[in-house]
Amino acid sequence: MNLYLADKQKLVELKTITKGRHGTISTHLGHWLDYIKRDTKLKELERNAAEGYFAYRIKNAKHGIAHTTLANEQGTINAMMAYLFRAKQSVVEAFDFPKLSKYEIDNEAIRRATLTNDEYNALTKAMRSYVARKANKLDDDEHMMRELARHYVLIAANAGLRTGEQQQLRWCDVKMKKHELGAAMQTKLLAEIYVRKETSKVRKDRKLYCRGGTYFERWKELSNHTSSTDLIFSLDGKTRISNRAILYHFHRMVKLAGIVDHEARGIVPYSLRHFMITQRVLSGLSFQQVAEMCGTSDTEIRKTYYHLIDDRRLANAVADFRRDKDGRIIPI
Repeated sequence: MNLYLADKQKLVELKTITKGRHGTISTHLGHWLDYIKRDTKLKELERNAAEGYFAYRIKNAKHGIAHTTLANEQGTINAMMAYLFRAKQSVVEAFDFPKLSKYEIDNEAIRRATLTNDEYNALTKAMRSYVARKANKLDDDEHMMRELARHYVLIAANAGLRTGEQQQLRWCDVKMKKHELGAAMQTKLLAEIYVRKETSKVRKDRKLYCRGGTYFERWKELSNHTSSTDLIFSLDGKTRISNRAILYHFHRMVKLAGIVDHEARGIVPYSLRHFMITQRVLSGLSFQQVAEMCGTSDTEIRKTYYHLIDDRRLANAVADFRRDKDGRIIPI
């Protein structure tokens, strides 16, 4: 394992993969070592050594585990085995994992780990209380950290960025764009976000528009960042907020919102990406349109959010309309 991780570290230095990806690989392999026991000799393992791995992970996962997570772990483990086989450190090139059902684990886990509209509204209300300086007797440092966490959540729920993509955004990557909506020409402030390929999990750059441009503007005013190269989600513009800090404040805000079963459901900051995708799909966007926004494939969105098809069918069935005094049809 250490040999493989050292090889991957070289790719980090070459900027072929990100530090975050290296950390994910290390986490996957840590679960594998826990399963096979750390004192097991590699050359003693046969192709069937992984036959109980998925059952072990499902049983020991604190908040449930998604199909895609297990599939990704399988890929990481067998990529390591292929590397070690070529290095003559192993007698097998890959393990035979049990087959996973196509949608069962994913759909239920994703549904449970996604905030409902009512829960998100409760969260936004709770966050306003969480950052109240006088009511919570906050000093300047704590107040700014809470505001940073709050704006991180608000933007994540609207942009649907991956954690690494959002944490590495700089002010030069974001522009504000006014957009006129409907016959009343209502103006919305959108954020035009450029995700650089070096910060993307899939190593491809992309541009997207998202709601919530006012959140970016408000945080910039609060943070007093002055350079276009400053990190957005940072107190000083140089050091990005840590995953631990995000998780700590997110859980406190979720608890304050009264979402009592959030731990059992696996509601974590990544749930904000699930929420954004769910909102866009139920708003009528195709899987392909959402995939373009999120930097993933149409197939992946369709597979992971397959359960939303039934929700859309139900919405189609109960859709209704009325006519105004001029006879025009207005959806209701």
